[in-house]
Amino acid sequence: MDTSIPGISPQQLIKIRSSANAPLLIDVRREAAFKSAPDMAAGALRRDPATVEQWAGELPDASAIAVYCVHGHEVSQNVAKALRNRGLTADFVEDGIEEGLRAAGSAMMAKPLDAGTRWVTRERPKVDRIACPWLISRFIDRNAEFLYVPTAEVKARAASDNAIAYDVADCAFTHDGPNCSFDAFIKTYRLTDPALLQLANIVRGADTGHPEITPQSAGLIALSLGLSRLIADDHQQLQQGMVLYDALYLWCKEGQDEQHSWNPEIYR
Repeated sequence: MDTSIPGISPQQLIKIRSSANAPLLIDVRREAAFKSAPDMAAGALRRDPATVEQWAGELPDASAIAVYCVHGHEVSQNVAKALRNRGLTADFVEDGIEEGLRAAGSAMMAKPLDAGTRWVTRERPKVDRIACPWLISRFIDRNAEFLYVPTAEVKARAASDNAIAYDVADCAFTHDGPNCSFDAFIKTYRLTDPALLQLANIVRGADTGHPEITPQSAGLIALSLGLSRLIADDHQQLQQGMVLYDALYLWCKEGQDEQHSWNPEIYR
């Protein structure tokens, strides 16, 4: 065991997971161990420990990172060390997922069967059910797959297709008080990009019937409802919606200082 790498106890991790400074949790079990396991820690990202140098620079901007393997030995410790060598704050979870997180009562969730995670929600999306897949694809899992099914079938399809349900009642990623499902992803995956947080305000205003939250929320509602009427196929709508959210995110990130008006004098 490499005692030079700090560890975090599963009890301590569970205690701080709901705090503002909770670390981003990453499953780094070896491929064979991950595939043979029934589940993974709730809210964790999945990354291959053998390719840490490839994905380390693409992680969400989190204040800290905690990685876990099966037993909390060399696999997670080596990944934590590699991340620290890149200047990131990273710890390994002591005792891993089995004797550590699971034994301590940490919540678990279904894991993907293939390279990417699979997500399922209600058909005929408007705001949240387009915004959330965009967020997942751009900041959480670029290989994610998305399913749209009738509302009554979401939970059953989640079980049969080894998918994670979202934006429905009684699931981890859904509305909570004034917050929408987009906010739940932001919170769970510790995303702190200021432009993304501004976009979250716009989405919340559009999705919860409070367009007064931001000046842009009413416009997002109009575009979302229009897109839903324009395109009947949910996945085609998602494809076009991805472009919409790419543009809105880029505006939040770097476009707010640019002003646009028509001045007839410059065309004379």
